[in-house]
Amino acid sequence: MKIAIATDHAGRELKLKVIEYLLQNHIEVLDLSKVNTPTDDYPDFAFAVAKSVVNKEVQYGILICTTGIGISIAANKVKGIRCANVHNVHDAKMTRVDNNANILAFSSSLDFEEIKEIIKTFINTEFSFEERHIRRVEKIIKYENGEYNGL
Repeated sequence: MKIAIATDHAGRELKLKVIEYLLQNHIEVLDLSKVNTPTDDYPDFAFAVAKSVVNKEVQYGILICTTGIGISIAANKVKGIRCANVHNVHDAKMTRVDNNANILAFSSSLDFEEIKEIIKTFINTEFSFEERHIRRVEKIIKYENGEYNGL
């Protein structure tokens, strides 16, 4: 498995710990924010990770910023991305089971032990393939493609 990861300046130290954790668990890492500065912009990193997922260079992406909010919003602007800003293990599980999310975003202020469990849950949880979840994800994809306009 290969995972792309990036952060803005707020998550640099945490990103390095996450990379070490992934490597220890035999997961290949594509670091797309090797250089961070106090003036960097999280959308640039979100777009880079999202493109690597869409282009199938990696299976999943991980994004980190101060809150996880801005970076997840930016990633979700890339066609084909379902990025979830998660706060706990339950969120990580449900975003895979129900939404088949392909990018995980979180706040740089989360506890590292919790982050390890979040990542482990995210990458080890399969999409449910329940009809209602398939239908909902397909609506999102069709909307992205201009084939569905809602109710």
